[in-house]
Amino acid sequence: MPGSPVIPGLRYVDAPAAIRFLCDAFGFEVHASYEDEADPHIVHHAQLVLGEGMVMLGSRRDGEGESLYTWATPRELGGVTTCIYVVVPDVDAHCLHARNEGAVVVNEPHDNIGYPGRGYDALDPEGNVWSFGTYDPWKV
Repeated sequence: MPGSPVIPGLRYVDAPAAIRFLCDAFGFEVHASYEDEADPHIVHHAQLVLGEGMVMLGSRRDGEGESLYTWATPRELGGVTTCIYVVVPDVDAHCLHARNEGAVVVNEPHDNIGYPGRGYDALDPEGNVWSFGTYDPWKV
Protein backbone atom coordinates (compact mmCIF):
# COMPACT_ATOMS: atom_id res chain seq x y z
CA MET A 1 0.00 0.00 0.00
CA PRO A 2 1.54 3.35 -0.94
CA GLY A 3 1.34 6.08 1.67
CA SER A 4 0.45 5.90 5.31
CA PRO A 5 -2.64 3.96 6.43
CA VAL A 6 -3.29 6.73 8.98
CA ILE A 7 -4.94 9.73 7.29
CA PRO A 8 -6.07 12.75 9.34
CA GLY A 9 -9.49 14.21 8.57
CA LEU A 10 -10.29 17.91 9.05
CA ARG A 11 -13.33 20.16 8.68
CA TYR A 12 -13.16 23.80 7.56
CA VAL A 13 -15.77 26.55 7.48
CA ASP A 14 -14.26 27.64 4.14
CA ALA A 15 -12.91 24.40 2.68
CA PRO A 16 -12.12 25.80 -0.80
CA ALA A 17 -9.95 28.52 0.79
CA ALA A 18 -8.31 25.93 3.06
CA ILE A 19 -7.44 23.75 0.07
CA ARG A 20 -5.84 26.70 -1.73
CA PHE A 21 -3.91 27.67 1.41
CA LEU A 22 -2.65 24.16 2.18
CA CYS A 23 -1.45 23.79 -1.42
CA ASP A 24 0.09 27.27 -1.75
CA ALA A 25 1.65 27.59 1.71
CA PHE A 26 2.48 24.03 2.74
CA GLY A 27 3.03 22.31 -0.60
CA PHE A 28 0.10 19.89 -0.71
CA GLU A 29 -1.45 18.84 -4.03
CA VAL A 30 -5.11 18.04 -4.68
CA HIS A 31 -5.52 14.30 -5.18
CA ALA A 32 -9.33 14.45 -5.34
CA SER A 33 -12.02 16.99 -4.52
CA TYR A 34 -15.80 16.58 -4.63
CA GLU A 35 -17.75 19.82 -4.48
CA ASP A 36 -21.50 20.20 -4.11
CA GLU A 37 -23.13 20.56 -7.54
CA ALA A 38 -25.52 23.25 -6.31
CA ASP A 39 -22.98 25.12 -4.17
CA PRO A 40 -19.31 24.82 -5.18
CA HIS A 41 -18.36 26.52 -1.90
CA ILE A 42 -19.27 23.24 -0.17
CA VAL A 43 -16.63 20.51 -0.38
CA HIS A 44 -18.08 17.11 0.49
CA HIS A 45 -14.68 15.41 0.49
CA ALA A 46 -11.16 16.33 -0.60
CA GLN A 47 -7.87 14.47 -0.48
CA LEU A 48 -4.59 16.40 -0.42
CA VAL A 49 -1.21 14.71 -0.73
CA LEU A 50 2.34 15.66 0.16
CA GLY A 51 4.89 13.01 -0.68
CA GLU A 52 3.53 9.73 0.68
CA GLY A 53 1.22 11.51 3.15
CA MET A 54 -2.39 12.52 2.83
CA VAL A 55 -4.99 14.57 4.66
CA MET A 56 -8.70 14.47 3.93
CA LEU A 57 -10.98 17.43 4.53
CA GLY A 58 -14.40 18.82 3.89
CA SER A 59 -16.72 21.69 4.66
CA ARG A 60 -18.14 21.94 8.16
CA ARG A 61 -21.89 21.90 7.80
CA ASP A 62 -24.84 21.76 10.12
CA GLY A 63 -27.02 18.75 9.68
CA GLU A 64 -27.69 15.16 10.58
CA GLY A 65 -24.47 13.78 9.08
CA GLU A 66 -22.32 16.19 11.06
CA SER A 67 -24.02 15.61 14.41
CA LEU A 68 -22.46 12.16 14.85
CA TYR A 69 -19.03 13.72 15.41
CA THR A 70 -20.00 17.27 16.37
CA TRP A 71 -17.38 18.67 13.97
CA ALA A 72 -15.97 22.06 14.94
CA THR A 73 -12.94 24.09 13.96
CA PRO A 74 -10.26 25.11 16.48
CA ARG A 75 -11.42 28.75 16.23
CA GLU A 76 -15.00 27.74 17.03
CA LEU A 77 -13.80 25.72 20.04
CA GLY A 78 -11.41 28.39 21.23
CA GLY A 79 -8.53 25.93 21.32
CA VAL A 80 -6.56 23.33 19.45
CA THR A 81 -7.53 19.67 19.56
CA THR A 82 -4.77 18.17 17.45
CA CYS A 83 -1.52 18.91 15.65
CA ILE A 84 -0.59 17.42 12.30
CA TYR A 85 3.09 16.62 11.84
CA VAL A 86 4.67 16.61 8.39
CA VAL A 87 8.24 15.53 7.59
CA VAL A 88 10.01 18.01 5.29
CA PRO A 89 13.63 17.98 4.08
CA ASP A 90 14.41 21.66 4.81
CA VAL A 91 12.55 23.25 7.72
CA ASP A 92 13.93 26.74 7.21
CA ALA A 93 13.07 26.91 3.49
CA HIS A 94 9.61 25.40 4.11
CA CYS A 95 8.92 27.93 6.87
CA LEU A 96 10.00 30.87 4.72
CA HIS A 97 7.76 29.72 1.87
CA ALA A 98 4.80 29.12 4.19
CA ARG A 99 5.22 32.57 5.81
CA ASN A 100 5.43 34.21 2.36
CA GLU A 101 2.14 32.51 1.47
CA GLY A 102 0.38 33.85 4.58
CA ALA A 103 0.91 31.13 7.17
CA VAL A 104 1.09 32.36 10.76
CA VAL A 105 4.28 30.89 12.21
CA VAL A 106 3.77 30.34 15.94
CA ASN A 107 7.06 28.59 16.67
CA GLU A 108 10.08 29.61 14.60
CA PRO A 109 12.44 26.98 13.15
CA HIS A 110 14.51 25.48 15.95
CA ASP A 111 16.61 22.47 16.84
CA ASN A 112 14.50 19.87 18.62
CA ILE A 113 15.13 19.47 22.33
CA GLY A 114 15.79 15.90 23.41
CA TYR A 115 15.67 14.29 19.97
CA PRO A 116 17.29 14.91 16.56
CA GLY A 117 16.14 17.28 13.83
CA ARG A 118 14.66 20.72 13.39
CA GLY A 119 11.07 21.87 13.34
CA TYR A 120 8.59 24.75 13.31
CA ASP A 121 4.85 25.21 13.85
CA ALA A 122 2.31 27.24 11.88
CA LEU A 123 -1.43 27.84 11.87
CA ASP A 124 -3.73 27.50 8.91
CA PRO A 125 -6.43 30.17 8.43
CA GLU A 126 -8.91 28.34 10.67
CA GLY A 127 -6.55 27.69 13.58
CA ASN A 128 -5.30 24.15 12.96
CA VAL A 129 -1.71 23.63 14.11
CA TRP A 130 0.69 22.18 11.55
CA SER A 131 4.11 21.06 12.73
CA PHE A 132 6.86 20.58 10.14
CA GLY A 133 10.19 18.96 10.85
CA THR A 134 13.16 17.01 9.63
CA TYR A 135 12.73 14.35 12.31
CA ASP A 136 11.42 11.24 10.54
CA PRO A 137 9.88 8.86 13.08
CA TRP A 138 9.84 6.06 10.46
CA LYS A 139 13.65 6.02 10.42
CA VAL A 140 14.16 5.50 14.17
